Amino acid sequence: MALIEPEDARLAKLEELRRLGVDPYGGPFPGTNPIRELVQQFDSLEGSSVRAAGRIANQRDMGRAAFMDIKDWTGVIQAFFQLNRLGEEPFQIQKQLDAGDLVGVEGNLVKTRTGEKTIFVERFRVLAKALLRPPEKWHGLRDREKRYRRRAVDLFTNEEVMDCFLTRSQIIRAIRDYLQERGFIEVETPMMQSVPGGAAARPFRTHHNALDIDLYLRIAPELHLKRLLVGGMQRVFEVNRNFRNEGVSTRHNPEFTMLEIYEAYGDYTSMMQLAEGLISHLAQDVRGSSALPFGEAMIDYCPPWPRRAFWDLLDERLGLQRGDEKRIRQLAEQSEMEGAASEPADLLAFRLFEKHVEDSLMGPVFVVDYPKSISPLAKAKAEDPDLAERFDLYIAGMEIAPAYSELNDPQEQERRFLDQVGAEDERQKLDTDFLRAMAYGMPPAGGMGVGIDRLVMALTDQDSIRDVILFPLLRPTD
Repeated sequence: MALIEPEDARLAKLEELRRLGVDPYGGPFPGTNPIRELVQQFDSLEGSSVRAAGRIANQRDMGRAAFMDIKDWTGVIQAFFQLNRLGEEPFQIQKQLDAGDLVGVEGNLVKTRTGEKTIFVERFRVLAKALLRPPEKWHGLRDREKRYRRRAVDLFTNEEVMDCFLTRSQIIRAIRDYLQERGFIEVETPMMQSVPGGAAARPFRTHHNALDIDLYLRIAPELHLKRLLVGGMQRVFEVNRNFRNEGVSTRHNPEFTMLEIYEAYGDYTSMMQLAEGLISHLAQDVRGSSALPFGEAMIDYCPPWPRRAFWDLLDERLGLQRGDEKRIRQLAEQSEMEGAASEPADLLAFRLFEKHVEDSLMGPVFVVDYPKSISPLAKAKAEDPDLAERFDLYIAGMEIAPAYSELNDPQEQERRFLDQVGAEDERQKLDTDFLRAMAYGMPPAGGMGVGIDRLVMALTDQDSIRDVILFPLLRPTD
């Protein structure tokens, strides 16, 4: 049984093209103009010869002539095929084309009598014969599950999907430009690590055959980037892929993209300023406005952004006050949380915050002053040592960017790591090489991780992370 089942009519046209001496999967067609430029610059280009290539979106057969809409990733333009202009044999080749086929055309750019900007085709080349019909007569895939599974078709049939991913690319490029203009350098750190660290998450494990050792896919690049601070690199960032062996939801994908930034001699307040400047720049320069819609809300990215204390928000929403362990455990039980009787109270409070508070934070808003016990890589506040110099930036009800004044005391870091792992036989999970590097002296620093996928969601008004990841992880259909 064939893996694909082409349509009989298209197979017949494929064979006819070959009979006419045409390669249905032709060679290159260089020197093309982006279709958007042809349309936008029509007044200066009118009458000149142009070349364009793309997919046939629509076709209208008129006997001795035919119109086709040719679509590339920038736009759509009409092409006019005429028997008298092309000659008999090329015109017969044109008749073997269908919606979805890829074609290159060359001809003069002219307006038709109805004012339509059109390429009057002098020459053309068949570039790829489509053996399957585009969905719903080119109206695009509408079933979301099918869209994710057939992303190739989703991109060329749904213009808004293509626009979203082109915008994502622009956002990432603008992030790099913004940081490099401010003296940050881009670096790369290992994606396979012998000890997973830098975040609390379940890793994916793999095995290196040549060395006969287990390795872990990176859950965060943080500890390697801090090694670079020790080495004297004062401003570094990495646009990185992280992997966490956890749940899948509209806000979580096991493989995701993060921006990690570290600045020597800064702290979490300098990271607040950097976040405000960077993200407001993306809104204005990439999306064209400092106020952008998300669902029914309008989010204003113009800084400064408010700072709200973690415990104040819990008190406002749940009547939950710092230090009230009995009430915390009661609410955790009512919320049917695992470990409500045994987990540390601060950790339960954080989980209650995630469950009951974060969805309401349209922001942008910095949530500050988290418990130190759930922030093992952050410095304690001098005036209140039970709290950490940490913020989480929330936009559109999503945590977008956690940041710390980075802990740079190696002995305190070791104590916190040991408190985290607890049992003696769990200590092999600690990154002792990182602690050794810290012992040579790590400068005070601010560090921040920005969830690129969620940030793109917020800036492009997408309600699912699957709509901003080209190939999200999906359950197999079989």
